[in-house]
Amino acid sequence: MTELARTRPESFFADRFNVTGGLLERVLGSNLLGRADDADIYLEYRVNEELQLEEGTVKKASRHVSQGAGVRALSGTRTGYAHTDDISLQNLEEAARQARAIADRAGVSGAVAVPSRGRPHDLYALAEPPLVTDLAKKLDLLRKVDGAARAADPRVKQVIASLTSEEVVTLVATASGWTVGDVRPLMRLNVTAIAEAGGKREIGAYGGGGRVAFDFFLEDGRWRRFALEAARQAVLKLGAVNAPAGTMTVVLGPGWPGILLHEAVGHGLEGDFNRKGTSAFAGRMGQKVASELVTVIDDGTIPNRRGSLNVDDEGTPTGRTVLIEKGVLVGYMQDRLNARLMGMAPTGNGRRESYAYPPMPRMTNTFMLGGEDEPEQIIKSVKRGLYAVTFGGGQVDITSGKFVFSASEAYLIEDGRVTAPVKGATLIGNGPDALTRVARVGRDLKLDEGVGTCGKEGQSVPVGVGLPTIRIDELTVGGTAV
Repeated sequence: MTELARTRPESFFADRFNVTGGLLERVLGSNLLGRADDADIYLEYRVNEELQLEEGTVKKASRHVSQGAGVRALSGTRTGYAHTDDISLQNLEEAARQARAIADRAGVSGAVAVPSRGRPHDLYALAEPPLVTDLAKKLDLLRKVDGAARAADPRVKQVIASLTSEEVVTLVATASGWTVGDVRPLMRLNVTAIAEAGGKREIGAYGGGGRVAFDFFLEDGRWRRFALEAARQAVLKLGAVNAPAGTMTVVLGPGWPGILLHEAVGHGLEGDFNRKGTSAFAGRMGQKVASELVTVIDDGTIPNRRGSLNVDDEGTPTGRTVLIEKGVLVGYMQDRLNARLMGMAPTGNGRRESYAYPPMPRMTNTFMLGGEDEPEQIIKSVKRGLYAVTFGGGQVDITSGKFVFSASEAYLIEDGRVTAPVKGATLIGNGPDALTRVARVGRDLKLDEGVGTCGKEGQSVPVGVGLPTIRIDELTVGGTAV
């Protein structure tokens, strides 16, 4: 069976990789079929472009092209994987032999066919791919961003603006004869503003993008909004007070604060951690794991989103997977390997950074559904607490669920009102426990602007997050106030 996403003819993929169906069948059939539980070949062609403007000068302009293939053999719980940047019959066959040798020790149970769930959806058909846009137009946009951020406030002394563009062509062939191809665009505009006053120096950053064309940043003055927001954050921090410390009510704003949900909860809902019993959610299917106000979704089918895919990196069409429904654990995110071993269906979450890595279950766009409360009423319900709008870095222990996150923009809540901006605030807690403490959920679900990159076991992939305004009771806040 052959399915080609983005309505590309089969010849497009054959010409790009200089391969034929017969060649792929030869590599899989002669080296792997009948000798492993499952096997596949992943071919990838990638072009990355990065432009960076600093102090009004082009500091970086680069374009990188890479191509390669990875061959995987699965036998029981063992995975054999080999890759090459030279796509030739000889190298593909050698990669297949190496992959089989790694996985060959667990016995044979027959090839596992990949079920078709219909023709892959077309989530990011663009009139003009990002890499085709004229270089002069891209540089002109960066100069406009630089000017707008500086004009926003005289305290903004330095601006860094960057635009990255990418196109990835993939082709996956399995030992069962199932083949699927995809062409994936990706763009991201980032703005960093540095403000200075009274001997203080603060940084603000903002950006966004997705599987979009260049004109996305011109729509509704989006580029200007990014520039002004970066400047606003930098200037705001100049007047921030030290954050308080202690146990208190925390209100998370909509959109990017969903990164806390992604890290503290999302990874624990990936199939591999649950199959191995290392997740705090392992063995809890069907149990209540959160407040009944909490419903968590992973959806790789939202058009043009950064985390969306027509098909995952195993060729399985992406879908909308309910993970937690009204507080009850109802699903995991699965790739083919872990789905087979757990007796579940793959969910289209098999992802890899590039051809040099085997796939594993990963998130796409992960978010909490909105509730019934007005955001303003949620704020008014808090006597004393913290309102966290934007997060920076964080750390999570998947086994225990414990997390530490730093809030890059946060405010005090006093007597139901948002008051002074604070700096140095960190949120400390346990992901599963924090979900049980969700007391109010707003109706203002918002997805992030499109900047997320998720790291797992040394691999990075683009993702999306989302959250409505929510209130979490009795969360530990680490601060710097004396």
